[in-house]
Amino acid sequence: MELLLHSIQMDWPVLTPILVCSILVIGVVINRFFFYKKNKRDVILFIPRLQKELAKNNLQGAQNLAVQCGGVIGEVTEEAVRIFSEQRNGFSRSFDIAAALAIRKLESHLTILGTIGGVAPFLGLFGTVVRILYTFQDLATQGNQSAAVAMGIGSALIATAFGLGVAIVAVVFFNSFQSIVKRYEDDFQLIKLLFLSFVDSEGAPSNQTASNSNISM
Repeated sequence: MELLLHSIQMDWPVLTPILVCSILVIGVVINRFFFYKKNKRDVILFIPRLQKELAKNNLQGAQNLAVQCGGVIGEVTEEAVRIFSEQRNGFSRSFDIAAALAIRKLESHLTILGTIGGVAPFLGLFGTVVRILYTFQDLATQGNQSAAVAMGIGSALIATAFGLGVAIVAVVFFNSFQSIVKRYEDDFQLIKLLFLSFVDSEGAPSNQTASNSNISM
């Protein structure tokens, strides 16, 4: 504890950026955790219900189901129903735009975690180098004092430990949140494939009719 207090007292200028990074990490983690929790939906139950409504060509029912679902999944599904009712031929491209906008919302602030995960160890290393340089300077001016040298080196290593600790937490949550975003992307693809299956099924009879007419001619 004495070593930690000594490090904070002597090295606060180089420890301050690491402290700011730790505050940012905590803020982003709390924000994203509650955002993902708020938007979490059971797609395994939602998709079959949506499929039943589309099979009956009940777009209003599908729209109501999307509204009831809510969250990011509900928003993307609402947009999918709208696109399906207005421009079925260009459904795939229009849906991809809506899904990309939703993914941007899901990935918001994650770059902060990724950046801090890469930068924090170097901030800690910088603090360690600075403290060791000051320790050598004190050693040169005051002579050989093993206790002072040990205290200086120990204080220097605390900056590295802080930097590594912040980086580890940032990387762990960054990877965890990225996996959550990836699951949402998979859910969007399921919704897209579901709507495309009905677009293709509706286009098939007309194509078959055209083929039959060509054969008759």
